[in-house]
Amino acid sequence: MKVNIQSINFIADRKLKDFIQKRFDKLDIFYDKIIQTDVYLKVENTSDKENKIFEAKLSVPGDVFVVKKQGKSFEEGADLVASSFERQLKRRKEKLRSHT
Repeated sequence: MKVNIQSINFIADRKLKDFIQKRFDKLDIFYDKIIQTDVYLKVENTSDKENKIFEAKLSVPGDVFVVKKQGKSFEEGADLVASSFERQLKRRKEKLRSHT
C-alpha cells in the first residue's frame, strides 16, 4: 500500500517514516482493496506535552476515511489512527458481505 507522509513545520526522520509505513501496511490484513493513505504530521507550538497531531486519510474504492488524533508522540498517534482504521475497515467489510 502506498503511504504518503507529509510533515508540516518540521522534517520527519527515516525511522518515523518507516514505523508509520510498517504500521499502515498491516491494514491490508483487514481490507485488501486500500488504494492509498495520506498522512499529515503537525506539531503545535504550545507548552502542552500533547502537541503532536497525527492526521490520516485512507482511500478505498467508493469511500474515504479520515482520522485525526493528538498525542505525546507520532508513534502513539500512528497506533491510535491505525487501530481506528482497523475498526472502520472491519465494519465496511461486514457491510459489503451482508449486501451480497
